[in-house]
Parts: sequence; C-alpha cells; structure tokens
Amino acid sequence: MPTNTEFCRRRQHLAEQMLANSICLIPAAQMVTRSRDTEYAFRQDSYFQYLCGFPEAQAWLAISNQANNPKSVNAHSVLFCADKDEEAEIWHGRRFGPNGAKKHFALDNAYSLDELDEQLLELLDGHDNLYFAQGHNADADELVFALLQALREAPKQSMQAPSNMVDVRPLLDEMRLFKSAGEIAIMRQAADISGKAHIRAMQSAKAGLNEYHLEAHIHHEFAMHGAKHPAYGTIVGSGVNACILHYTDNNQALNDGDLVLIDAGCELQGYAADITRTFPVSGQFTVSQGQLYQLVLDAQLAAFEQVKPGSTFKQVGDAAIKVLTQGLITLGLLAGSLRFNLDNKTYRQFFMHGIGHWLGLDVHDVGHYKIAGQDRPLQAGMVLTIEPGLYIAPDADVAEQWLGIGIRIEDNLLVTADGYDNLTQQTPKTISAIEALMTQTSLSKNIPTQVKSS
Repeated sequence: MPTNTEFCRRRQHLAEQMLANSICLIPAAQMVTRSRDTEYAFRQDSYFQYLCGFPEAQAWLAISNQANNPKSVNAHSVLFCADKDEEAEIWHGRRFGPNGAKKHFALDNAYSLDELDEQLLELLDGHDNLYFAQGHNADADELVFALLQALREAPKQSMQAPSNMVDVRPLLDEMRLFKSAGEIAIMRQAADISGKAHIRAMQSAKAGLNEYHLEAHIHHEFAMHGAKHPAYGTIVGSGVNACILHYTDNNQALNDGDLVLIDAGCELQGYAADITRTFPVSGQFTVSQGQLYQLVLDAQLAAFEQVKPGSTFKQVGDAAIKVLTQGLITLGLLAGSLRFNLDNKTYRQFFMHGIGHWLGLDVHDVGHYKIAGQDRPLQAGMVLTIEPGLYIAPDADVAEQWLGIGIRIEDNLLVTADGYDNLTQQTPKTISAIEALMTQTSLSKNIPTQVKSS
C-alpha cells in the first residue's frame, strides 16, 4: 500500500491543478448485491483508492484548495465514513470510524456519513468550481445534484453553490498514468506473483484435467502470496477455446496435442498484473504450433524494441504487425506481397485486437492514448502491456495443420528513461524454456484426472 505521504502528495498535486477556489468530491465504491442478502467481494473505486487508500464502502472524500493564504495552495481533505458500531461490526467486520480514519489516513478532518448532507452543503458553499466525475456513479450523481440544488435554493443569501462543474477524470487519469517508485514496487511484486502462478499452471497441466483445474492452481498461487483476488476474469482456453479472446467458461477438458492459452494476473494492493502465456498440454509443441508460436514471440520482441520514450503505441503495434504479416505470408496463411497485406489489413482475420494497453490500478488503466488527435509519445513512468497474438479459427480458409490454434504472449513493461523494464520477464516464454519447465516433476501432477466436461 502506498504510504500516507504519497496519498497526501497526490491530493496536494490534484489541488494545485484545480482552478482557484475549487472543491473535488470523490465517492467510494458501493457494496454490490450478489444474490438476495449477500454481496460480491468489495473492491474499492480506483480513483478513491488512488487519493486516500481508505478501504471501506459508501465513503466520500472532499478535497478543497480554498486558500486561507492567497499566495499558497493547500489541499484540505475531508472524509465521510460509517461510524463505529459494535453490533454492526460483529456481523460485517471492523470499521475505522471518523476518528480512526482521520488518524490512520492523514486527513484534515473526518465525519460520520450521518452528517454527509449537512457537512457537504457547508463544504460546497462558497467554492466557484466543483470537480466531480459525473456519470461514474449514479447514486453519487443524484446526491451531488440534490446538494447543488439545495444550495441554490438556500434561504440564506450568504450561501453560494459552485457555478462551474469540471470533470476531474482528465486530471486524475494523467496523474495515474505515471507510476511512482512505490507503485512500481507493488506492480513488480504483482508481476512476480502472477508469474509464479503461470509457472505452476504449466507444471500442473496434463491431459484429462479440466481448464478449471489450472484456474484453481493459479488463484491458489495468487492467494498463497498475499494476492487474494485476480485482477480480472482468468482465461484458461485450451484447444479451439484459445481462439475466443475473452473466454472465461474454463470448463473443458485438456487434451494431448492441444495448446492452452492462459491470460491471468493477480491484484495486489489494488494494482493489476496482466500476463498471457500459451503452452502445450503435452509439454512439447508440434511443428505447426511451434512455427506459429515463434512467429508471435518474434512479433512481441520486435514490438519491445519500439518501447522507449518518444515512441507511440502505433509504432509499437506496427512493428509487431509487420513481423506477424510477413510470417503469415511465409507460412502460407496469407498470399501476396507484404505491402499488399499491410495496406489491406488482411492480417486482422488472425490478429484482431490492439497491441496492448495501460496497466495500473485498473487492468485496462486510465490515460489518453492520443493528445489533440495525435498518438501520444511514451514517457518514462508509464506501464503498458505488449500482447500480440494469432487466432486461427477452426473454419478459417487455411491448411488444416493451422486450424484451431490460438496463441497470445503478453508481458508488462515499464517505460524507462532509455527503454523499458520487463516486469514479467521471469515468466518463461521461449519454446525451449517452456518445454524444459514442463518436464520438471510437480507434485500437483498427482491431482486425480477428471475427463468429463461440464
């Protein structure tokens, strides 16, 4: 978890970017009903998490730069949260309460949620601008608009509603795009844990197991290293299922001769890892599988060479696409010249998604990919994924040896001052490294075989 010093620094930086005499309101996430009187596991809103780290639902954070000294900008931070409640805590767990929250999270003040309406009216009063993420949280929208209307209709002539509402997301998105040393350390640890899980899945795979057995290995490995939850729905696609980009059924048997595509990453202290590896159930690639796999790996390495300050996502993607397209021509899956196929984007029948995305508190993290309509240059401190793939549908118009093969290789790269740092480099991905790893003895191979698919 980032330190209170870092949270304070973020709030201060936000306050300095806001227009003078502004206030920002950020709601926490809400509990979401799963079935009747049970809820899904709580996950804090990423913007709220980024600014204060408070872990409870239904809370609110207010940040004001209303200056007592016109020559300085100071971020005055106020939290609203649930009161301490002995009986409720017996059922639902301990709470910080306002006093505990103020103390533990270095806030200027904290109030009970019971005081939310009254205190927010007082806080909003007299500010010229309200920074708020309208549309991000419907319940929050309703409360904020009601408060603004109440201020406008207040009988006291001295009360004044902000006359200008500004979307706070562009400011926060840009801040979140550049990772601090503390964030990078957490993401490096998340990458390491996720890599261990992929290695365990490779060593555990054998014909007759089910995709969900590998999913269970992955999630168990996450938890054993302190990451209780995956960062997104884990994909374990064997055989033709690997050709479904967001396949999450994970309920089919593993068969000898098939590849398994696993796209999985843990969430650690709110930060995501996102790794994809593809490997053979048998531990040995067939000739055709190996040819396509090496092509995807070569494309990824070509993309890596473009990851440096000043390059763009388009340049990164174009490098991978050029290698993939030439390889598909060489192997006979595409016909014609390289220029013809690039111009007509014929490769998109086999590679139909982007080369990667930002990574951070969200697996598809915030941050603009273009500035003023132009591809933005990469800068040191950004973290992104690079994930080329090839997906040869079972009914594709190609030779039979290629049909039903799906391959993706994905790593997490930190842009540095002179290039990149691959946070996931310890997760094997060369053909020789994968085959060597899968021949090693693993106790998990003793899990009883389950042949039947659900």
